[in-house]
Amino acid sequence: MQPIHIIGGGLAGCEATWQIARRGVRVRLHEMRPLRMTGAHRTAGLAELVCSNSFRSDDHETNAVGLLHAELRRLDSLILRAGDAHQVPAGGALAVDREGFSAAVTAALQDHPLVDIRREEITHIPAEWDSVIVATGPLTSPALAATVCALTGEDALAFFDAIAPIVYRDTIDMSVAWFQSRYDKSGPGGAGADYINCPLTRDEYEAFIDALLGADKTSFHEWEGTPYFDGCLPIEVMAERGRPMPWCSCARTTGSARSTTWSAFRPSSSTASRCASSAPSPVSRAPSSRALAAFTATPSSTRPSCSTQACG
Repeated sequence: MQPIHIIGGGLAGCEATWQIARRGVRVRLHEMRPLRMTGAHRTAGLAELVCSNSFRSDDHETNAVGLLHAELRRLDSLILRAGDAHQVPAGGALAVDREGFSAAVTAALQDHPLVDIRREEITHIPAEWDSVIVATGPLTSPALAATVCALTGEDALAFFDAIAPIVYRDTIDMSVAWFQSRYDKSGPGGAGADYINCPLTRDEYEAFIDALLGADKTSFHEWEGTPYFDGCLPIEVMAERGRPMPWCSCARTTGSARSTTWSAFRPSSSTASRCASSAPSPVSRAPSSRALAAFTATPSSTRPSCSTQACG
C-alpha cells in the first residue's frame, strides 16, 4: 500500500501527518526547508511559527477558535499537545514558546515509525502518487503554486498578515506602564496580567504615528507588495487612512519563555478605552520619553507580511 503524501511541514501538514499515522497508515511528509528556505522561516524545524499568537483565543466557552482547540485536544492533536506544553503568558490566548513548540512537533514526527520525513522541494504532484494532501500555506514555492493553480483553476493565491514592532522590555518605563490582559483573562498560561500597557497622551501618540510614517522601513520582499486588506492592518496604515485610534499601545511577549523582547501592537478598542480607568496611578501624567522611545526605536520592523503567488 502506498503511503499518503503530505506536502508542507507547517501546522496543517504536521497535524495531518500525526492523525493519519496514529491510525496505522504510512505517511511521507515532504518539507523543502532547509534545502530551500522561505522569506519568513528561519529554521529547519517543522511547525515553525512566525507569530507567538498564531493560535489566538483559547476560550472554548465564548470563542469559536477556542472551541476548535477543545475539539482538537479530544482528538489527541499533536499541535495542541505541543502548544499546551510550551505555552507562554498571553491573557486568554494560547501563545507558545516557538522554539520549544517546533522542536516538540519535529521530535514527535521523527520518532513515529510510520512517518517518513523527506527534505525536498515538490514542484508538481507525480501521477503515481495515489493520495496527496497539499498543506504548504502562504509560503508555497512559485513552481508548486503554479501547479496548484493549474489544478484548481485559480489565477492567484494570496495571504495577508502584519508584523508588529519588536521592543526590549528594559526600554519601557514601568513606572508608567502596567501589566494587564485583555478583559483581564488569565488564559491557559497566564495570570490575567500578561500584556504591558503603555499609555500615551494625545500629543505623544500623534508623535509616535508621525515617527512611524516618516521612518525608513525595511525593504519589502517581492511577495510583500499585496495591498492592505481591512483585516490585520499595521498601525501606520491605519494612520495613513485617517482612522481614529485610541491613545494607547500594548506589548506582549514575542514567543519565548526566556524572551526579553516584546512585540508592540494597538490594542482592541475595548481594551484601549479602559486605559485611563484601568491603569494604576499615576497614569494621568504623561509617560516618560523612555516609554515613547521604546515604540519608536524600531519602526523598520513594522513592515507587513503578505504574499501573492501569481500563477501561469
